[in-house]
Amino acid sequence: QVQLVEPGGGLVQSGEYLRLSCEAAGLTFGNYAIGWFRQAPGKEREAVSCIDIGDRIASVAAFVKGRLTCTRNVNNTATLQMNSLKPGGTDVYHCAAGGACSGSVLIEERYYGQGTQVTVSS
Repeated sequence: QVQLVEPGGGLVQSGEYLRLSCEAAGLTFGNYAIGWFRQAPGKEREAVSCIDIGDRIASVAAFVKGRLTCTRNVNNTATLQMNSLKPGGTDVYHCAAGGACSGSVLIEERYYGQGTQVTVSS
């Protein structure tokens, strides 16, 4: 059974950094593109980054460029780190595995984690 889990999250201070992991079971991450998404309450999901098959470093969305790094790790995990967090919001971050990236967007999505909630305090 395939499972993606995103440990981490919680309450983070604005100006500090966020680090999340995506842990895969039942699949080999190296065979998939890995995407990260976030969704605020009442809003549409937005893509933040995608790591294509064969790549280790992600393409990131323009609105987080310079603050966000996502990597594929050798132990079947992926890591998201966002620096200089901006205050005033709660988002649920999800990782997903799929067929390919189109820039910072995962396409051909096949597996999706349940997500972890992140609140940035002011």
